[in-house]
Amino acid sequence: MFLAAMMSLTLVAAACGDDDDDEPGASDTTAAGDTTPTTSGGGQGVLEPTLDDLCQEALDAGIEAPDDFKVSLVTDIGKVDDRTFNQYAYEAMIAAGECFDIETSFIETASEADYAKNLDTTLSGNPSVVITNGFLLATDTLAAAEANPEVQFIGIDQFQEAFPDNYIGVLFREDQGGFLAGVAAGLLTETNVVGVVGGREDVPPVVRFVNAYEAGAKSVNPDVRVIHTYNESFTDTAKGASDAQQMIGEGADVIFGAGGKTGSAGVQEATKQGKWGIGVDQDEYFSTFDGGNAPGSEYLATSAVKRVDLAVFQNIVAALDGSFAGGIFTLEAANDGITYAPSRDAAVPQDVLDALEETRLGLADGSIDTGVDPVTGLPK
Repeated sequence: MFLAAMMSLTLVAAACGDDDDDEPGASDTTAAGDTTPTTSGGGQGVLEPTLDDLCQEALDAGIEAPDDFKVSLVTDIGKVDDRTFNQYAYEAMIAAGECFDIETSFIETASEADYAKNLDTTLSGNPSVVITNGFLLATDTLAAAEANPEVQFIGIDQFQEAFPDNYIGVLFREDQGGFLAGVAAGLLTETNVVGVVGGREDVPPVVRFVNAYEAGAKSVNPDVRVIHTYNESFTDTAKGASDAQQMIGEGADVIFGAGGKTGSAGVQEATKQGKWGIGVDQDEYFSTFDGGNAPGSEYLATSAVKRVDLAVFQNIVAALDGSFAGGIFTLEAANDGITYAPSRDAAVPQDVLDALEETRLGLADGSIDTGVDPVTGLPK
């Protein structure tokens, strides 16, 4: 089983996060209600449940926050508006703040050297819950959790051999997301050539995305050729665009981006040229394509979505209702943690949409296997 395999793994790398070269990290405290929560749902309805749904369920159940309840986020290298998993975690925290009228705060990390310092600064504010984003924060998060048993920690993309009761590590089935993207690509292509612009090959979630994308494409189109490339940086937009140009030159008419801003740049380049693009992590219609205002949005077929927001919100609720328990929290199709985004402005044929939904349901009930090891990301 996936959970058992994860428990035996000694190293799980970070997801497709990205660095930011803007000003150094900063901190901020946001009163509940000051920031608009994430946009989700709509279209085929595959981004359900929304955070509004989760909020209403919690309120209907009578869940309330104590007056002194505080939640704080320490980002991975990058910012809370970086359009990747830092932003997704931030938006979920803000949505919880608005739902339960609780105080929220965040610290943006500028470099790896700042992780421990940022955690110490966060803890000095006496938070009830601390969210830390990314594998590279795992060591410092574990130390902080052991030293502060009264605080509950939510670690995104973090694995430990053993978790204290106050620390949850959130992991994802990226192979399922990649497989969904591949199914879309395999059915959309008219040239029988598709591409994927990946991030670092030493990051297992990237490998899971890339290999499962190929498996998904070939599951519906055995004749398809899949071109893939890995990159040294998640923020090299010029390289991502260049990768896409090269793939298009080789005949690719669908490009999947699985490498932070590098991958998104590949998707943007493809859609600008009238080729299909498939995003990753969030619904890139709202992030990369500015809600349809950026060029090429009509060619963004879908995005392979990791519901970081779902994990953060649900575990904040668990901290409030007393059900918070240390260990691994796995997000996959079966619990709505891995899904695909609506086609929005794109004229995706209905048979492709139907196949995507059938695939999602098959992954959720176990009748469809990605053919990719959910730990290593290698073909089985």
